[in-house]
Amino acid sequence: MKHEREEKARAAGIGYSIIAYIAWGLLPLYWKYLDRVSAFEILAHRIFWSFLFVAFLLLLYRRWEPFKKALLNRKIALAAFLSSVLISANWFIYIWGVNNGHVIEASLGYYINPLLSVALGVVVLKERLSRWQVMALVLAGIGVIILTVQYGKIPWISFALAITFGFYGLAKKKAQTEALVGLALETVFMAPLALGYMVFAEASGIGVIGFVSPPEMTLLIGTGVVTALPLLWFAKGARAVPLSTMGFIQYMAPTISLILGVFVFKEAFTSVHMVSFAFIWCALLLYSLSYTSIAQTSRYGKARP
Repeated sequence: MKHEREEKARAAGIGYSIIAYIAWGLLPLYWKYLDRVSAFEILAHRIFWSFLFVAFLLLLYRRWEPFKKALLNRKIALAAFLSSVLISANWFIYIWGVNNGHVIEASLGYYINPLLSVALGVVVLKERLSRWQVMALVLAGIGVIILTVQYGKIPWISFALAITFGFYGLAKKKAQTEALVGLALETVFMAPLALGYMVFAEASGIGVIGFVSPPEMTLLIGTGVVTALPLLWFAKGARAVPLSTMGFIQYMAPTISLILGVFVFKEAFTSVHMVSFAFIWCALLLYSLSYTSIAQTSRYGKARP
């Protein structure tokens, strides 16, 4: 019975994780309609409206009391503050990279990140990999190395993005709070800074409130929803799914973005990209097959004499 509950929880966690990364992969379509707004103001609006949306969810699901208790718990509050700093830093680095002509280097970071998540799962959380899973990790690593060599220099922005989001995932894995409460703690720490920047922008005459069209303002407010929901799904998944498994699921987001870049935004896709992605997708297939085999063994192995 306990094993069945764990299997159901893990399956649900994988489902939440997949939905989160599909949403993140599709976000470039959303940001395309806000290209007249500066990236830093989008970031401030994302944080502030996320806080209001999560506060609404706390009221809707009557989770204010658990939120208050968690906020007063020094250990939990510290972990949530660390998570909020890491995810905010990740957003800032990505925005800075894109605004300064480092789009390729920034996108590479989200292919390096899953490898770091797998490594953190093994080294920090003592998660174990089978021989085939190690082989899958090596294949994915080769694919990333090919992209890095093709780029021509050490991609510091890529590694910074990978490290911040990788450790954010680890922090979420270690946090002992329910997903909604944890997300509320993260947003409450950064919301004052975001609001402060928004007020400063408006007072300086560089703000967008009152200057963009109503549809654009609606989308700008909606950044709270499109930011908070994937983070909430990610938090639910991170609590139930091994970090090493989460690492491979993460490849969905940059792959969806790649498809959008090639077929929607008409960006170049070279033969080097084809080779490197072939390695990565072979790794995903191998890891998926090995994970299925392990699950079947754990399910039926004890029933055999």
